[in-house]
Amino acid sequence: MTTTPAFHDHDHSGCTAAALSHAAEVAKARGLRMTPVRKRALEILLAKHEAVGAYDVLDGLAASGFGSQPPVAYRALDFLVEHGFAHRIRRLNAYTACMHPGTEHSPAFFICEGCDCVAEAPAQDVRVAVDQAAGSIGFKVARVNVEVTGLCPACQRPGGRAVS
Repeated sequence: MTTTPAFHDHDHSGCTAAALSHAAEVAKARGLRMTPVRKRALEILLAKHEAVGAYDVLDGLAASGFGSQPPVAYRALDFLVEHGFAHRIRRLNAYTACMHPGTEHSPAFFICEGCDCVAEAPAQDVRVAVDQAAGSIGFKVARVNVEVTGLCPACQRPGGRAVS
């Protein structure tokens, strides 16, 4: 069983640095411009393993001198999502950094109701099942967004880190 860093102790600064480095490599290989605003937005998303609202990203961008108008954040987030550097968590109307940028994958998002931590895990089997079910009724799937809520390992323990 593979573990996801979001729910386990890990070197978060190393996790963040590796994700930023990989995103820069993917952007360069695809001929994409990772502008300072886009990079800073990604850094904000990577700061915690939580879904982050657009206005929280905007606040972080403004604090870094990138302007305080909503389009600044939304354009950066749209770029990150469009090119696979981030995902939109629809249930929370928020965003989280992609932990596997540059790879074709079908993730599921596990959202802790206690601490708001979000983990991305592979869900290719779910995607295959959805595609098969859709095919049986003649439906063509454009997007699958799997969001699962529950409690992370820490919030399940007595005296865990639950915030709510």
